Amino acid sequence: MTRILGIETSCDETAAAVISNEGGKAEILSNVVLSQIADHAAFGGVVPEIAARAHVEALDGVIAAALDSADLSLGEIDAIAATAGPGLIGGLIVGLTTAKAIAAALGKPLIPVNHLEGHALTARLTDGIQFPYLLLLVSGGHTQIVHVEGVGRYQRWASTIDDALGEAFDKTAKLLGLPYPGGPSVEKAATGGDPKRFAFPRPLKGEARPDFSFSGLKTAVRREASELAPLGEDDIADICASFQQAVTETLTDRVARSLARFNETHCAIETPTLVVAGGVAANQAIRTALDALCETTGFRLVAPPIRLCGDNAAMIAWAGLERLEAGLDPDNALGFAPRPRWPLDEASAPLFGAGKRGAKA
Repeated sequence: MTRILGIETSCDETAAAVISNEGGKAEILSNVVLSQIADHAAFGGVVPEIAARAHVEALDGVIAAALDSADLSLGEIDAIAATAGPGLIGGLIVGLTTAKAIAAALGKPLIPVNHLEGHALTARLTDGIQFPYLLLLVSGGHTQIVHVEGVGRYQRWASTIDDALGEAFDKTAKLLGLPYPGGPSVEKAATGGDPKRFAFPRPLKGEARPDFSFSGLKTAVRREASELAPLGEDDIADICASFQQAVTETLTDRVARSLARFNETHCAIETPTLVVAGGVAANQAIRTALDALCETTGFRLVAPPIRLCGDNAAMIAWAGLERLEAGLDPDNALGFAPRPRWPLDEASAPLFGAGKRGAKA
């Protein structure tokens, strides 16, 4: 049996988890996440200095809670995995430095993990899916479609050319005076709204390029809100519903192009898989739209449980385990420096949004 302690401090969640793998059967023994939402709510977004300080204060206790929940001591851990990027540099330093200290003290392997790889591989932990598959990563800092060939082997097929989708949700919520975090607030308000009241744009819909754009949609929301001010409850609900409808139609149009490319690339795969991951993957309207798209295109949609969509340490521990078993742990892990920007596919030409970490991922 191999047991991995995972540490995640890339944004505003302080998290630790323990993953075990025995005979090819993986199990989440513990997954503790301490949110900082209350610390940042008054600012409508994550304040890096506050986040880093909160990680310093909470991390030791969160690690102890994860070990206690798993009924293990540090001495029974076989390796330590920690998020090394991308993310807020202060938080990354706290988590990675703590992981280095534990690894050095125990004489155990340290595995620096790319936060995006944690999201990319979660579906292998929860659903046991096989390579290759297509990944739609949608979060506060990223909107990408990635061809996942294997552990450490990724090709970015599409990315946002301006704002990440989660950022668009958060800024829409802030504009409308909805509470932080914005994504769940917009989704909740949209349930009582009319999605046809406002004809918001569907950026890049119908274009051959597979990339995403949300800046124009965000601007359209601001324009309508300004013209209607002061906004009533019905106005807010209708704006949220119309915004969410525009998002789902845009996503399905953009994703469909990459599904077609995947089918052409892997024509021998009878039932290909689309994985949707990241914090925005918790949105039920988006899941429903993608599920319908997959049904019409012959794909299987896999979305991790909502508790594993947002930032968590179980996905970091799992990615660390995958890398350890694949022999991909670096030679000088204790000297690994945290990276505020760290794209999964470093070979692709850089685009704004590729490897970018915004307010929340």
